Amino acid sequence: MSPADTLRFASRAALGYLLRSALMVLAMSIGVAAVVMLTALGDGARRYVVEEFSALGANLLIVLPGRTETGGVNPGSFVSSTPRDLTNDDAAALLRVPLVQRVAPLTVGNSEISVGGRLREVMVVGTTADYLDIRGFGVAGGQFLPREDFGRATAVAVIGETIRAELFGNQNAIGRMIRLGDRRLRVIGIMGPAGRGLGMNSDELVLVPVATAQAMFNTNALFRIMVETRGREALGPAQRQVEDLLRARRDGELDFTVITQDAVLGTFDRILGALTLGVAGIAAISLAVAGILVMNVMLVAVTQRTGEIGLLKALGASARAIRLAFLAEAGLLSLAGALTGFALGHAGAWAIRLAFPALPAWPPDWAVATAVGTALATGLLFGVMPARRAAALDPVQALMKR
Repeated sequence: MSPADTLRFASRAALGYLLRSALMVLAMSIGVAAVVMLTALGDGARRYVVEEFSALGANLLIVLPGRTETGGVNPGSFVSSTPRDLTNDDAAALLRVPLVQRVAPLTVGNSEISVGGRLREVMVVGTTADYLDIRGFGVAGGQFLPREDFGRATAVAVIGETIRAELFGNQNAIGRMIRLGDRRLRVIGIMGPAGRGLGMNSDELVLVPVATAQAMFNTNALFRIMVETRGREALGPAQRQVEDLLRARRDGELDFTVITQDAVLGTFDRILGALTLGVAGIAAISLAVAGILVMNVMLVAVTQRTGEIGLLKALGASARAIRLAFLAEAGLLSLAGALTGFALGHAGAWAIRLAFPALPAWPPDWAVATAVGTALATGLLFGVMPARRAAALDPVQALMKR
């Protein structure tokens, strides 16, 4: 039998039992689709987190209250407690560090904002003028927060584009008064559209001087201190200088944590990368199950086609030709299942991107290639036993069962 004859024989055999072939293709396609969709979800989450933190800038240090022990960044890095809070004086002192270029203390809380009878809940961020440059934001109108002493509670505010549209409509918001909580503030600027970042939608923020926010929320503590160094190569030395200064201010007590953006990115990248591999491995188990189904169905096919095999042998077909014919059938069915699963997986990834536009749920190339390759290899591997059994049949006994 020539290669063309072998393929023709295998394709006709597969099409001759449509229900059996459809079940095999479905089983294989489910496994491939699961791998493609789950890796798209995992890798999309990894890229989303990396992009979120990358948006902060390349030379960033973050000072957190409380101590996170060595070992990088963990969930405790973002939910920490300490008997001694970070203060505006700590933030101001960091400006004296030689390798520090900008410092932006942060106080965060929720409050009600009202204008002319319109009322809504907003997130309030208390910070300083350097926050704009550290985050790389822009101002669409007016000006940003004034450059002044950290302890001065000026009654001004900068609002996001969404807040402006909802409260003022087509009217000019610059210079208008708003009530934020129990305080009256003057709008001096409108943030440029920037979208969501690090869990906060900048279009829906109200930014006020840090001392104003502290007075509003009745606290002297800071949520975080963002520190921009004078260059990427200065991150390590600047981190040590910041730690030394804050430790000296606290009588040698290390009750704070200084992390770098690289540490955050590296930790999340490793965690979510491992998660992606894990879910891909779990999904790949279904390919092994599909391979077992291929083997069982092909064994049944050998039994059903015993007479046909005996006739081929009687006409001079070699054991190798019979073996290749059955392997070709298993390979064709696996290929059909892999391609169907590939299409279903991409359709599922598209549905995820449609449901969650912020998530870049594109399946990685390595996952797609691995899933398709594993499907083909699994089908051929589990097709070996039925093919060998068919090749080993005695032609006389096979014809007797015809």
